[in-house]
Formats: sequence, C-alpha cells, structure tokens
Amino acid sequence: MSSIINHFITLTKIPHCSYETDKLLDFLLAFAKEREYRVEIDATKNILISKGSPKLCLQAHYDMVCIGKAPQIETYEEDGWLKARESSLGADNGMAIAMMMELMDSGAELEFLITADEEVGLIGANALAFELHSSVMLNLDSEDEAEVYIGCAGGIDITASKPYARLKDTRPSYSVTVEGLVGGHSGVDIDKDIPNAIKLLASYLKDKNIAVVSIQGGERLNSIPTFAQAIIKSDEVLTPNDSVTIKAIINDEPILHAGDEIISLLANISHGVRELNQKLGIADRSINLARVSTDKGLCTIETSTRAMDPRGMVQNTLDMLTLFESYSYDTEQTDKYPAWKPEVNRFTTLVSEAMKEVFGESQMKAIHAGLECGIISQKYPNILIASIGPTICYPHSSREMVKLDSVEKSFQVLKKVIEAV
Repeated sequence: MSSIINHFITLTKIPHCSYETDKLLDFLLAFAKEREYRVEIDATKNILISKGSPKLCLQAHYDMVCIGKAPQIETYEEDGWLKARESSLGADNGMAIAMMMELMDSGAELEFLITADEEVGLIGANALAFELHSSVMLNLDSEDEAEVYIGCAGGIDITASKPYARLKDTRPSYSVTVEGLVGGHSGVDIDKDIPNAIKLLASYLKDKNIAVVSIQGGERLNSIPTFAQAIIKSDEVLTPNDSVTIKAIINDEPILHAGDEIISLLANISHGVRELNQKLGIADRSINLARVSTDKGLCTIETSTRAMDPRGMVQNTLDMLTLFESYSYDTEQTDKYPAWKPEVNRFTTLVSEAMKEVFGESQMKAIHAGLECGIISQKYPNILIASIGPTICYPHSSREMVKLDSVEKSFQVLKKVIEAV
C-alpha cells in the first residue's frame, strides 16, 4: 500500500467520531510539530498548521460519521476499493488528512486548515478565527474523481417536538421493525431512491387500528435512516412484508394518547428530492427525515434540509414549518449554513487543468451537500476556493468505500496544483 493509505489506516485506529475527536487532535498536533510546522488551535478546536510563506491553503475536517461498529474500524481491500467491516470507513474526510500528512512528511510550505465537527453542523467552520495568509484554498472534501466542485448546497436542520399524555391499554403488544437498510448520505445520495426506514415504518402503520407505545428511528441527521422500530398495541392481526418484521412481545407500558397522529405526520413528511436543478443536473431542494424518538412521552422529529440557493432554503423551511405547525408541534431551527454560489475563476480553471492532465478529463460541478466552502467563502471573501477529492461511495453508511487508484491520482492532481500556485 502507498504511504497515503498507510497514513489513512493509522487514522482509522484513532477514534474520531464527531464531538469525540480529542485523541485525533492530539495526534495531528504531535505529527505536525515533529515535522517543524507551526500549529494554532482556536476555541472550537479547529487546527491551522503552516510552514514558510504559503500561498495555498488545503482544507479538510477531522471528524467522521460513525455508523455500525465505528469507531472500531477494521479495513480491508476488495477489487481495488478500501472498505470497512460493518462500519463506516471515515474516508470522508480522513483520506484528505492522510494526504496532508504525506505533504507534511515532505516539508511542503502550505497552510493546512483542519476543521472540527463538520459532520454535525459545520461547527468548526462557523467559528473559524484564524488569520489565513494564502490567496487560494483547495478543499479536499469532494467525493468524485475528475470533477472540480465550485458550488454547494446550503442547509438548515429543523427539529419538531410535542408532548403526549400516557394512557393505559391492555391490548396485545407488538414490535414493528424496519432494519438492515443500506443508508447513505442525506445530500449526495438523496436522489438515489435509497429507502428511508422511518418512512417505510410509517407507511406500513398508517391507517391501521393501532395505539403507539413508542417509536424510535434513524442514526444521524446527515444520514438516510437504516433502522426504525415502533412498539404498538392492537387487536388487529398484523402481517409482515418484505420491509417490515412483526414480533409479539410482552409490554405493560402505557400508550401515547392520539399517538396515531405521529404516524400520520411521519407519513406526510415528503422525504427526498423536492425540486431538481436542471442547469446543474442535481437536486435543487431536498428534505431528509432523519430521526424520530418518543422518550418520556415527548415526540421529537429531526429533519435536515438542503438547497442550492437562499430561495430554496426559505421554501424548505416554510414547507416544514407549515406541516409541523398543522400538527401543533413546536419547532426549532439549528445548524444553518450558507450555499456556496458556483463560480468559475482563475483558480478553479487552474485546478481543472491539473485534473485534465491526470485524468484526461475534468468537469466543473456543484454538489448537493454542505461543504464548508460556503461558510469559509463568506469569512474569507478574498480567497478563491475550489474543491476536489477521490471517489468515495456511500459515505455516512456501513457501505462507505474509497477507490484506491483514485486516491493516488487525486494526490497527483493536488501536487500539480501546488506546483502551479
């Protein structure tokens, strides 16, 4: 394996789930200092590593979405792809960090901006407080070879909640479960017709003569749910199907009064693509029904919304607030981040030319995901930004995998960009 892949495998052995990245932070600080780089850390645990008089800043994040057995990650190679057994891999964005480590090994005079907790609302990027000296920045968080990203979606997370009274009910109890779905990224995979476990569960239970004891589903705000389960009471005989399993259980817990409206609400949330962007060839607006819980009688529903421009963000928000309010739910809006308006400029052209030299082709595109470039471009308006990365499939899921030869070629592109700058 190449030294970049060896660096990445080292990273997989250091736990770095979002909010739990201190061990990787300490490792990166020691790694940089051993190679005589200057290191700064801000209050949000963003890291700025630099040497010499850099003209180019490389940017990535150092947290990962932990699915399945992660952060216990066992990697293996199959047919030219690096994968993980029963967990997310963390190639998003660990492969970028591995490339940075390779460049630090060579003593490259660059700025390395490594942000914290990107996967849980771009927390680090929102609080950036460094003075950057570079005139151009290359983000390394894209996931398709031979493509240069010059724009991204903005987003806002909307949480709705409502308390329900509890009532005694002596009818038979059942667990109704949807599990083992493939999952995927709530942005780049939202247009791939990946089934949503919460939606499948709600669709099955809707209009049935049941009472809800509890319902839980979903894993992460930025992942398409792979699991959902309801505990219900019913005199009706329920029949499983290809998606849903039914199991009779003993349960004496009270039901949620009018809990069937929770099922109705979940069924009426329009998960998926809301509008297509014909010009960019991607989703323009989308909603991800991410999580639901009914702990202690309080139903909480979490959604992540994305749009390619401010108009779409406003429309998504209006759609969701109107629906939630029609069911008398309280709402909260969090983790808002701006879209990055697509722009072709001298730096994006330079990166595209480097891409053509290595891959023989290059496309300038926008992505339906929340790259940190949107926030960073507002904080540092004089810095020109582009984004590239190796091919990574199914991030934020246990199917995540990275194409090994794409890593090597993407690194060649990166070196050509460094030389040209």
